[in-house]
Amino acid sequence: MGYGEKRGTYFRGRYKIEPGKYGTVCDAQGRTIKFKTKRDAKKAADAEELKVEEKGWKDPAVGLETFGEYASRWYEAQELASTTMQNYRRDIEVHLLPEFGDRPLKAISATDVSAWEKKERAAGYEAASIRTYRSRLHLVLADAVEEGLIDANPAARRRGRGKRAGRSADRDPEKAFTSALGILLVAERLAVLSGRDDEFVAGILKGYTGMRLGELVGLETRYARTGAVRVEWQLVELDTGELERCPPKDDSYRTIDIPEWLSSLLSGHISRTRPKPCACHGETYVFSSFGTVRRWGRGGGPTVKDVAKLAGVSTGTVSNVVHRPGAVTEETRLRVVEAMTQLDYFRGRTPEETAAHWRRKTFESRLFHPAATGLYEAVGTRPRTPVPIMAGLWPGTLAQGRGAATRATACWVPIAPGLTPHGLRHSHRTHMEDLRTEKVLMDERMGHKDGSISARYAHVTDEMRQRLLAGLTRSWLAALDARLAISPRSSVAVLDELLSERAGQLFSQNSPR
Repeated sequence: MGYGEKRGTYFRGRYKIEPGKYGTVCDAQGRTIKFKTKRDAKKAADAEELKVEEKGWKDPAVGLETFGEYASRWYEAQELASTTMQNYRRDIEVHLLPEFGDRPLKAISATDVSAWEKKERAAGYEAASIRTYRSRLHLVLADAVEEGLIDANPAARRRGRGKRAGRSADRDPEKAFTSALGILLVAERLAVLSGRDDEFVAGILKGYTGMRLGELVGLETRYARTGAVRVEWQLVELDTGELERCPPKDDSYRTIDIPEWLSSLLSGHISRTRPKPCACHGETYVFSSFGTVRRWGRGGGPTVKDVAKLAGVSTGTVSNVVHRPGAVTEETRLRVVEAMTQLDYFRGRTPEETAAHWRRKTFESRLFHPAATGLYEAVGTRPRTPVPIMAGLWPGTLAQGRGAATRATACWVPIAPGLTPHGLRHSHRTHMEDLRTEKVLMDERMGHKDGSISARYAHVTDEMRQRLLAGLTRSWLAALDARLAISPRSSVAVLDELLSERAGQLFSQNSPR
């Protein structure tokens, strides 16, 4: 007897062709017929099975459909997250269709798949990427097997086959991570590169919560609470350039406890920046992009001259406050900063030019990679170049404009080569392991699911949370102390205040009573 099989939002009819082999009810062009009800699908399947039993009929087109034709209708039948759908489409169109698109499904062999895999390696693709492309091929062909279009999946790997020597060459490189001090130093450089404190706060928050980049970009002000942040949404960039507001990966909704010092840092950032709803989503987000740099005085908004006039100083003094704070007195610096605040002055940009959200590629290439490695990424024929830095408060100020490299007096050394934004997530997990945090609490913070029996009987307690928060606070203070040992001041305003506060605390603790 035939039967109806649920496939997303529709049913398809399945009927027996021969022992152990089933066919799918299709139209004259070989496309699967989508039925609204299971009953209709079963009825059509019974009719097709009757043809097989009475007349020995067998569709001659089975298996002759090309991979391209099948992959097209296979893709249309999927109902997955937007990011998953775009990844499937990109991999199929770029890597699978050029090789297998015109071949009938029955004509694809395991040898053909192995030969294609060698071509991908010769083209310079990473081993991890090739495994992903092959898994896409396996997934499509597995459904073709299930529909009875082919007898076996040629993309399936057989155990114990293939060369054994040199296997380590195909292994993924270990994910780079960094220490608590490394997180602080990278975050400080992020602020130097962007020219504002926002990226420092974002870097510290990411390093001490393990949030994904999309979750950080999509953090709304209503979910930044006292002592915790709530992961309810993320903003994911699609191939079209659009940022889609969607649930976190694998529905990993969670509330992440944060120490008091981090809660204060975050609330201070929100009070200082006064976020407004973005035009693209209508929501108010904690962080916005650092925008595009413009020339002084162009594009509207207050200029250096306006700041200098209000503060009663020269434009050169304003420039020193921005680029060389150590060259002016503290009283003058505070007066200029106050004038900037009153005028809502943005260094090198206006509020209207500030983009609503970070873009992953821009954030990584223009900010994170140079901060972690001290090098700008290669662009076209231009090789990787050191980040040019002007002398001043540690770690210096960014030399910008034409001839920046020749005017620079220093460059940065690497902090954590190979570190990526996602590497801060690995760093947080490693940090919790070092603090001997219970696995059930680590999984909760990271948004991971443990389906084991032991995990069902493990629960997070308030004592666990307090121990972790205390441990994170100790690590933060140790990082601040190590940073103080490097230099007692910082060109990043918010960190400069934290260092001054910490220096005062240490002085009080060490003073004789």
